[in-house]
Amino acid sequence: MTVRRTWTSVAAAMAVTVAAGVLAAPALAAEPGGGQGGGDRHRATQRAMEAALDADAPGVTVQVRDRHGAWDSAAGLGDLTRQRPRGSQDHYRIGSVTKTFVATVVLQLEAEGALDLDDTVGRWLPGVVEGHGHDGDRITVRQLLNHTSGIYNVTADPWFQRRVFGEAFLAHRYDTWTPEQQVALAMRHEPDFAPGKGWKYSNTNYVIAAMIIEKVTGTPYAEQIKERVIEPLGLRGTSVPGVRPDLPKPSSRAYTRLSDEPGAKNHDVTRLNPSVAGAAGEMISDSADLNRFYSALLRGKLLPRKQLAEMKTTVPRDENRPEGRYGLGIAPFPTSCGTVVWGHDGGIHGSSSLAVATADGRHALALNFNGPGGDAGAVVDAEFCGDR
Repeated sequence: MTVRRTWTSVAAAMAVTVAAGVLAAPALAAEPGGGQGGGDRHRATQRAMEAALDADAPGVTVQVRDRHGAWDSAAGLGDLTRQRPRGSQDHYRIGSVTKTFVATVVLQLEAEGALDLDDTVGRWLPGVVEGHGHDGDRITVRQLLNHTSGIYNVTADPWFQRRVFGEAFLAHRYDTWTPEQQVALAMRHEPDFAPGKGWKYSNTNYVIAAMIIEKVTGTPYAEQIKERVIEPLGLRGTSVPGVRPDLPKPSSRAYTRLSDEPGAKNHDVTRLNPSVAGAAGEMISDSADLNRFYSALLRGKLLPRKQLAEMKTTVPRDENRPEGRYGLGIAPFPTSCGTVVWGHDGGIHGSSSLAVATADGRHALALNFNGPGGDAGAVVDAEFCGDR
């Protein structure tokens, strides 16, 4: 599913290759940055990056961090109009990778005794999750974080889809959305299932989780992420933009089609009001910061052992596909060679990202395509299983 329909997780599709299309531009060689002969060790990754480019993925930027240091690279175009190459140091919108940051804050609050994962939503937000069968008194914080709440996904609402993922987006790209507005829209629908009785990805879950963070702490979730994660780790390229429409420099342009009609125009959607995604996917970062974040998280630098174990306790996404699982804002991604990496993917208009690391946090990769296409799974497989 492309980001022009929803910024849902595509974790279940890690190994699915995007259909080949006309390359947007010739692939570019790896850029220096981390030097140390890194290009030789990551030649399979570079080839996979170049092969992943198509009409819906004009450019890609990647950083790998391992025991040898950092390797930064890019391929394709970052600006179709000016024919400028994609940059290896680009900032980009990370979409649902935001969810791992939100879950980390919630788990820190649990470690501090400020809340419990088995607290009900109704305890913290009485009357907010109600209507058409929704009952916040039966849904726990844990079920929000692992998507077993059954709460309707606001981005699946037909009116929302037309306004946000269709051509109407061009007239509404700077609209401000509030969490309350998004939750109220979701409450117009019936839940997908009773709490704990299934799994379905719902952006509404993380909008609500952020509202709980604010209720518990008395400050917005963005401030909590800044104080608890961004500043301690020195993530200078990472921000929670709120309503600010611009990307910090350096950055590339972001592109997407707003229609499935043949020959639909590829729109420049770089500037938008990120409140439309909110705590489900509004954050901005770069590959170096995402690698630093996931490495620190998995090495126990952000969470006590108990909470990290809770985060990595997974539930099946599909009973018929036991390999697909989801934890608390993080998911395991099995590779073709048996290595399992942990992280999250994310899509938002004109941006498709993935950040993963080995369980010990010592080998990490973060990437971004400046469009809804791109075979992220092939790049990850090449890095963790290829001929480095």
